[in-house]
Amino acid sequence: MNNIVGSHDLVWIVLDSLRYDVAAERMNAGETANFARLFPGGWEKRHSPASFTYPAHQAFFAGFLPTPADPAADQERLFATRFGGSKSAGPDTAVFKGPDIVSGLAGAGYHTLCIGGVGFFNKKTPLSRVLPGYFQESHWSRETGVTSHDSAERQFELAARRLTEIPRDERVFLFINLSAIHRPNRHYLPEKKDDDLQTHAAALRHVDACLPTLTEALQKRRAPAHLLAFSDHGTLYGEDGFTGHRIGHPAVYTVPYAATIIASP
Repeated sequence: MNNIVGSHDLVWIVLDSLRYDVAAERMNAGETANFARLFPGGWEKRHSPASFTYPAHQAFFAGFLPTPADPAADQERLFATRFGGSKSAGPDTAVFKGPDIVSGLAGAGYHTLCIGGVGFFNKKTPLSRVLPGYFQESHWSRETGVTSHDSAERQFELAARRLTEIPRDERVFLFINLSAIHRPNRHYLPEKKDDDLQTHAAALRHVDACLPTLTEALQKRRAPAHLLAFSDHGTLYGEDGFTGHRIGHPAVYTVPYAATIIASP
């Protein structure tokens, strides 16, 4: 990452609530072709640092991204803040002096841009202003929220517009908390009355269909983009009697993760 920070735009897509098993199955079935083109090696199985949005994102912004589920895999982190005794930061880790990596990237000359989705980003209460407050620029609206049927389109369109407006010689850290997969998601299968794994998968297919709006905008930038896509946690639909998340269950803690470089054609 030390060879990337400063020369590349940085993009994080957090697919809020996306389960690893659904993401992997739908890609293997050929139902998420745009993600498959970006990540030909498929989704990596990882473990989230938390079971719901708020603590997971606090960890992300401190540099603790989802951890490889394979204990033999490289555990060195991409980003870190200075922290005594940390054993997961190594020579290739981009380390910042401040309390979070968002302000660290701003100090390195990045324009930090947040496009929020779930309620923790709506800026309507002191709590929901914490996460977007890390960024120099942040956006949220009902159209980008969890109840919007076209939230993915609106979020990617806004991202594409801002990427066009921000000077191409200025580096950008773009963070998108995608809300479409978060409950409620039954509107992606109109015949369904309740959310379930099928509507979860339908929401993912919808996000995949909208993805080119973002990737095409990134290709038009002067610099390449280092893109990470991952989930903050999964969610349950009755497994072992549980519904939702904020639960210590494998389907909640096991999340998909992938990385790629997007360059101009």
